[in-house]
Amino acid sequence: MRDWSTHDLPREKLLQNGKSTLSDVELLAILIGSGSRNESAVELSRRILASVNNELHRLSRLDIAELMNFNGIGEAKAICISAALELAHRKRASAISERKTVSSSRDAFNLIAGSLLELDHEEFWVLLLNRANRLIEMKNISKGGVSGTVADAKLIFKSALSKLSSSIIICHNHPSGNLKPSKADIQLTKKIVEGGKNLDIAVLDHLIIGNNSYFSFADEGMI
Repeated sequence: MRDWSTHDLPREKLLQNGKSTLSDVELLAILIGSGSRNESAVELSRRILASVNNELHRLSRLDIAELMNFNGIGEAKAICISAALELAHRKRASAISERKTVSSSRDAFNLIAGSLLELDHEEFWVLLLNRANRLIEMKNISKGGVSGTVADAKLIFKSALSKLSSSIIICHNHPSGNLKPSKADIQLTKKIVEGGKNLDIAVLDHLIIGNNSYFSFADEGMI
């Protein structure tokens, strides 16, 4: 970065203008610190982000070994990047957890997104709510592979009953980003809804999470 003017250097830009003025590329360049003889930290950052289509949630899925595949990224830099992204993830989860009343599919998505969006495998979660639709607990029910996971209705309702939940929202992710529900998703939803009726536990929604978005069974009139 020797050829850049002082106003263009990310560190100096942050000090002079504030962190909000920096692009994702510039922030990543600060984490990297230095580039190589043929490539500045900013150029290296631009190349790394381009490889994940400039999507930070995809960048966060890269493990240490994958980050080290980029020329100019050693173990120390890869660890620094991974740790920073994990802090960002935890900050988001912490902030979201303070907004615990669920009145829409968007509220439910905001609560669970931090736990599901960045995974490369499927997981099934349930949001346990009280009578005022306030979150009691978010419970992981199962973990699976890339193409599926098993959701046991008995475990879902065991969790709900143990917390005296009045209603629940079930959630799982599609790592592929395809939000279209499968036949198995539809059948499972019907099964859980019917089971909830017998236990006086309302199933408010089933969210499929992926590609920084979601599909809501309730919004689509499928519950």
